[in-house]
Amino acid sequence: MLLSVSLAKKIIDEVKKLFYEDIIMVGVDGIIIVSTDAQRIGKYHEGAMISVKEKRRVIIKKEDEQYLQGAKAGINLPVFFLNNVIGVIGITGEPERVLPYGELLRKMTELLVQESYYSEQMQWQSRMLEAFVFDWLHARDWSSTFVERAKILNIDLQAKRQLILVQVTEQQDFFFKDIWQLTHVWNDPHDQDVLIHWGNDRLLIIRYVHQERERETITQKVKQFKAFIEETWKTPVIVGIGQDVDSSELTKGYEQAERALSVALKKTSIVFEEDLRLDICLEEISIPTRKEFTQRILQTVLTNEELLETFYTFFEQNMSLKLTASLQHIHINTLHYRIKKLEELTGLNLKYFPDVVSLYLALYFLEHQPKK
Repeated sequence: MLLSVSLAKKIIDEVKKLFYEDIIMVGVDGIIIVSTDAQRIGKYHEGAMISVKEKRRVIIKKEDEQYLQGAKAGINLPVFFLNNVIGVIGITGEPERVLPYGELLRKMTELLVQESYYSEQMQWQSRMLEAFVFDWLHARDWSSTFVERAKILNIDLQAKRQLILVQVTEQQDFFFKDIWQLTHVWNDPHDQDVLIHWGNDRLLIIRYVHQERERETITQKVKQFKAFIEETWKTPVIVGIGQDVDSSELTKGYEQAERALSVALKKTSIVFEEDLRLDICLEEISIPTRKEFTQRILQTVLTNEELLETFYTFFEQNMSLKLTASLQHIHINTLHYRIKKLEELTGLNLKYFPDVVSLYLALYFLEHQPKK
């Protein structure tokens, strides 16, 4: 691990806002990599080289400048990472005056280096997990190499799994920067769950199933996870949850989570695939067929938002006239008028059950079209 130019520049840019002394960052080869004085970049600094070799603070006085190549009066402080010197910070000025600033700057630099290192490690591990999960979902047979990768990543291929898809409605950078924080929030005490970002707006959680029928526990955990994301990043979150499957049937579990997520999209909520009934059949109907059916049923009212909204509410309230009128803030007689108007415009008879079903399906398909 070395002090990178980008990180050194970032530190210098921030620190030079606070005080006016010249600051340099030097590599372990003694070459200045970043400086508030651009003319010094790329030059050799003998004082910093001594600091690297002897792993100690080097104070340079005015009279030392003629003996040490590239040095100016001030201090040079080694930057450590895992007990190794990875660079040197130099501050020009009266040593007694700039030393407190230098020690603070060195400590800050060491903390930033550590943070950068562990962030890179998390990103590297995350990419390894993503690649493994991709193979896990697509591999027909498990090769010896695949099984060995699972061992390295501490993934139990004998356990049952439950797949959970988490999607934000507005793309957020946290999927790439803060995956470690979300892993911490998910808080798997057994360290067996896999959590990775999946595309630009999704997280995929492959949960280790410890015992059957944990629905109440999982529901509470997912609600807390969902609430944290919504509160922290101010974006609505939807969640689709598949059923328990064997590790060898991960694709099946993923398809279930996808199906649940597609239903959750309209509710901005959490949906378990095992709760789906009619939705399972409706999801199999092609988009062209959905559009044609919707057009046949609703062609004459597609631009009448008042009627459409009324009958969305009507079905959401289990066809209760009283509740529909209340939620629409209209008199019950007005609702009867809208029912009659819909029947006249569409030719449907809402006392005839097949026509009621047709209206429900047309509204369902309309709501689930790519562009409503």
